[in-house]
Amino acid sequence: MNRTKARLSDGREIVYYDESPGRAPVADPRGLPPVEPVCEVRRDPLTGDHVTITAHRNTRTFLPPADQCPLCPGGPASEIPDPSYDVAVFENRFPSFDVRTPPVPPSIDGVERSRGAGRCEVVCFTDDHSASMSLLPVSRVRTVIDAWADRTAELSAIPGVAQVFAFENRGVEIGVTLHHPHGQIYAYPFVTPRTERMLASAAANPDLFGDLLKAERAGSRVVLSGEHWTAYVPAAARWPVEVHLTPHRHVPDLAALDPGERDELAVLYRDLLRRCDALYDTPLPYVAGWHQAPVGEGRDLLRLHLELFSIRRAADKVKYLAGSESGMAAWINDVPPEDVAARLRAAGG
Repeated sequence: MNRTKARLSDGREIVYYDESPGRAPVADPRGLPPVEPVCEVRRDPLTGDHVTITAHRNTRTFLPPADQCPLCPGGPASEIPDPSYDVAVFENRFPSFDVRTPPVPPSIDGVERSRGAGRCEVVCFTDDHSASMSLLPVSRVRTVIDAWADRTAELSAIPGVAQVFAFENRGVEIGVTLHHPHGQIYAYPFVTPRTERMLASAAANPDLFGDLLKAERAGSRVVLSGEHWTAYVPAAARWPVEVHLTPHRHVPDLAALDPGERDELAVLYRDLLRRCDALYDTPLPYVAGWHQAPVGEGRDLLRLHLELFSIRRAADKVKYLAGSESGMAAWINDVPPEDVAARLRAAGG
C-alpha cells in the first residue's frame, strides 16, 4: 500500500491509498471557502445518551445524477481532483464531528452541552461508480482494509477522540445519499451507547467474546470460517439479516490485525457480501460496521468484530423500526437466525 496525503481547496485533508507507487496529487481547482462546521453534543438527562446536533448536514448532497457524483474522480463536482484512484479518503464536507467546531456554552436549559470535536471521513473503495465492495478484486478489498486500519490509528491519536467507527451504508432503503461505492469513518468524542453496554457485559465476564465465539462455532449458525475469522448469525439477531464476522484472536481494533489476518479478512469479507447479494434478486441493502474498542478504555475487554445487518426481511418487504424498536428499543425479529444462516451457507454454492 502506498499512502499519499494532500489538501482540498478548503483545507480538508485527502489521503490516497494506492496499490502502485508514483502518485503526484492534482490540485483542487474549485476554490472552496474554508470549512466552518458547527457540531454540538448534548447529553440526554433521561438516558445519559449523547445526541449530536449538526444543522449544516441538512444541506448535504442527496442522490445526485452520475455525471455530478462528488466521489467520481476529476469531475466538476468531484471531491477527488485526481483523474483516477484505488482508494481515497477525505474529510467529510458535512461532518457530524469536527475539531474546528467553536466552543459552546456548557449547558442549555440545564442540559449538558459540549463541542462535537472529532472527525468524519469518507472512504471511497474504487473510482468505478457502478461497482460495489462485493465486486472488487480481493487485492482491492485488502487495500480498503489497510486504509481502515491506517485511519483507525491516525484518528485514535487525535486529542479528545474516544472511539473510531468504520462503516458502510449501502442501498436507498438504508438511506444512502450517494450511490458511488463508499463508506465512512466517525471519530467520536465520546464512547457510543452500544459500546458502553458491551463493555459492561464484558466487565462481568472478561472472556465474553471468546466464550461467545466458541459457542457459535460449535452451533448451527456459522456461515463461513477460516484460520483467523468466523462469520455467524448471532442467536439473538435483531435484524432479518444479521452476520457477525469475528477474529479468532483477541484484537482491539483494525490497526492491531496482522498481515495474515488482513489477507484472510479480504477473502472472507468479499465472500460474505456476495452471499448476502445472492439472497434475493436485488443487491441487499445493508449497514456493515466495525465495532472497535475505545481509544483509552476496555481494550482488553472488547474484541474487534464486524456487524453486517439488513432491513430486508423478504424479497419484496423491508423491516421498519416501528413502535417497539424505535420507541422502547425492544427488538422483534420476524426471521429465525438459524434460517438466515442456512440460506447464507447455501448462497455460497
